[in-house]
Amino acid sequence: MKKACFFFFLLFSLQAFSQKVALKNNLAYDALLTPNLSAEFSLGKKWTLDTQVGMNFFFYENDATASGYRTRKWSHWLVQPEIRYWTCETFNGWFLGLHAHGGQMNVGGINIPFIIQNHSREMKKHRYEGYFYGGGVSAGYHWILSSRFSVEASLGLGYARIKYDKFRCTSCGKKTGTGKADYLGPTKLAVSIVYMIK
Repeated sequence: MKKACFFFFLLFSLQAFSQKVALKNNLAYDALLTPNLSAEFSLGKKWTLDTQVGMNFFFYENDATASGYRTRKWSHWLVQPEIRYWTCETFNGWFLGLHAHGGQMNVGGINIPFIIQNHSREMKKHRYEGYFYGGGVSAGYHWILSSRFSVEASLGLGYARIKYDKFRCTSCGKKTGTGKADYLGPTKLAVSIVYMIK
């Protein structure tokens, strides 16, 4: 009898916490040629856990002397989990978030603003390969369109620690050294189409 009660309680609990799951695609990342997908899970009446994964391997070529190599590149992958508190109810209205992020990058020929301990104006002349990690805070709003579809927008600010290998120019493979940098600025920008799984 005790096992049956425990099994019933377990099923009821799982059903209560799995009533709402959202799959999302961030259109802002799509515009930056970064295919992405997020899954968000309800953790109760006011809390959810969102995990976003994105990657851009377009124009990616390790060999800088190869014909397919581009002098400007923004190749990367990232993972960004976020815990969210909803002011009204989950998947409806305003939310506040706390996120972490990490990933790898191969960037050349572009400037990235808000870099501390680094001259961002000189970034356009070089190529950087490495990884990053950090976190930040965010706020957003969720508009319900129907029982299955919604639209969501959010903006986050935060910090990232970057460790990299620096290369002489954007189209050559000669390494000139290693380094570290700190980024402070926007860490999340999302305008997402949301599909609810109930």
